[in-house]
Amino acid sequence: MILKSRQILRNLNILYFQDIRIAVARRIGLLLSLCLFTFLPSNAQFNVDRLLVSGQIALHYEDYVLSIQYFNQAILLKPYLYQPWQLRGVAKFYLDDFTGSEADATEAIRLNPYIDNIYDLRAITRIRQQKYAEAISDYTQAIRLNPTNRNYWFNRAICRMNAKDYAQAHADVDTIVRRWQRFANAYSLNAEIYLTEKDTTKAVKWLDKSLEIDPYDGNAWTTRAYISLNRRQWRDADKFLSKAIHLKPKLSGNYINRALARLNYNNLRGAMADYDTALDLDPENFLGHYNRGLLRMQLGDDNNAIEDFDYVIKMEPRNVMAIFNRAILHEKTGNPRAAIRDYSTVIDEFPNFWTGLSYRARCYRRLGMTAKAEMDEFRIFKAQMNKHIGIQPLWSRNKLKAMRKRSEIDPEKYNQIVVEDEHKTEQEYKSEYRGAIQNRNVRADFMPMYLLSYFKYNNGVKSYQAFSANVETFNKESRPIHNLLVTCNPPTMNEVQSKSFFMLIDTLSARINRTADLRETKGWLMQRAVAYSVLQDYDAAINDLNTLIGIDSTMAIAYWQRAACQSQMNEYNRSKGADNKLLAAKTKADFDRAVALDPHNAYIYYDRGNLHAALQQYENAIDDYTLAIRQDPTLAEAYYNRGIARLKLKLNEAAVADLSKAGELGLFDAYSVIKRSGKPEKK
Repeated sequence: MILKSRQILRNLNILYFQDIRIAVARRIGLLLSLCLFTFLPSNAQFNVDRLLVSGQIALHYEDYVLSIQYFNQAILLKPYLYQPWQLRGVAKFYLDDFTGSEADATEAIRLNPYIDNIYDLRAITRIRQQKYAEAISDYTQAIRLNPTNRNYWFNRAICRMNAKDYAQAHADVDTIVRRWQRFANAYSLNAEIYLTEKDTTKAVKWLDKSLEIDPYDGNAWTTRAYISLNRRQWRDADKFLSKAIHLKPKLSGNYINRALARLNYNNLRGAMADYDTALDLDPENFLGHYNRGLLRMQLGDDNNAIEDFDYVIKMEPRNVMAIFNRAILHEKTGNPRAAIRDYSTVIDEFPNFWTGLSYRARCYRRLGMTAKAEMDEFRIFKAQMNKHIGIQPLWSRNKLKAMRKRSEIDPEKYNQIVVEDEHKTEQEYKSEYRGAIQNRNVRADFMPMYLLSYFKYNNGVKSYQAFSANVETFNKESRPIHNLLVTCNPPTMNEVQSKSFFMLIDTLSARINRTADLRETKGWLMQRAVAYSVLQDYDAAINDLNTLIGIDSTMAIAYWQRAACQSQMNEYNRSKGADNKLLAAKTKADFDRAVALDPHNAYIYYDRGNLHAALQQYENAIDDYTLAIRQDPTLAEAYYNRGIARLKLKLNEAAVADLSKAGELGLFDAYSVIKRSGKPEKK
């Protein structure tokens, strides 16, 4: 009985402890599942945040294909967030994929319909596709969300003008003028609308108001000049266009129109200079070549006139007006066979063109082809006898000042100056999405930093190869998968290239996880940091470099690369309005350490000079650029940046000397900066 009781007690104890173990196991399982449940989303959120930041950095540095790769990954992880859709739409917009950008903006709006600048993005993409009604709808919604944004009102007014809804466009402008009385563009837009409605009196009134508020608006002066051209007020047009050219000297159309004005009050020398400048700016300008050819005909510069008409005919092989003018020039320069060939082309198109028949007959007689000449002369005589047709007047040089529209094809007007069918000033939409950033003009900006990369040096200097002894030593000792290179301004990657670098990072990560040898780990970490740098994931690159420097604090290229990556991050943060003083001090400390470890490396001095320049410490920047040049006298970017820094300090004479040297070494943008910097000041 006692034994049986003990057995029962033992069984109860076993069951009790089994229940405890089961309960504990269940509780641990529940806790683990709760931890896993809470950990995974936060980790995913961290990944998405990093992807968004990396994509925005790529956007900032205009690497749009790479930024799309980051936003694609963010969308795969969290397709319900509107930001990656919006940002991918921005990248597509800058790549001129307006349909794709519109689709992404539409999805972003579906996910969050309360963000006004997404409507702005979609509206701009629709404007590029000339979907003005849909753009108006978007701006109406954006105004409802943010009625104090002046640009939305202004852009909607332009869209309404383009959609020919002039009454509503005037109403929008009235609202803008009432709320923002000093906004000059609104007055010039109203003038443009009145011009479209053929009311030049009101247009002049509004333009004068615009120029009173902002006398530095080049577009307003151009529009004012067009009114004077239409009224045949040639000297006024010249004056207004001269002001427009002073403010916007790179627009070829202004020179073409000023040449037209100057022709009409006999300033032939000034007209020729304007045509030359217009064609320097836009070598394929049809009006420039055609009208300069006519002017050269009048001035007796026949051979050069033939070159202009050759260019026009190459652009438009069936342009009978240019062909006929070239025929006249061939005849005048002693080439009657070429003249006959051109005359025949025009006569085939216009069989009753008497002037052409008369000129061809004259060429036939010069070549002794009397029978053919008499056939042409008989056709003229027969036509003249027909009273229903009448006698056609011959060409007179007094007709040179007459004008014809470009689309007007009348062989009788072959010797008339050509003008565009309609003068129109393009109104510039006001938006944070400007478009075509890659097409911007060369500005007096500093050349970018040198850093380690997998791309070869490529910035236009053909005879120079970037070389660093420490980098070469690393390549020999570590035997990397791909050799590290020194580069400046690496190219924008395509989708295939960016994917290959993501694969490289995966390969390097697997090797880092497998190896226990610190020496091997150093090499893999350095390679992965450079791969992250190429993909503009600077945070990840800096993390790897921090680990690497913790392993080996004497590795100069690690300090150099970390400083270069942090500089890129600082620039991005500065564009967002962040204060980077502490980070800039840390970046400088890295450059100082790199210089101490590798004192003969010109690129580190150069990069440190760029850091000083970004902080507007131009004297310090000049000192570092000078040290870089001392180490490498062929470093073109150092001369260029030192020239820019000296321009900032108004040391024009020394700046021009530096820029000239940079141009000599292959940086041809330097010559453009010299031209715009004016004559050097004498001390």
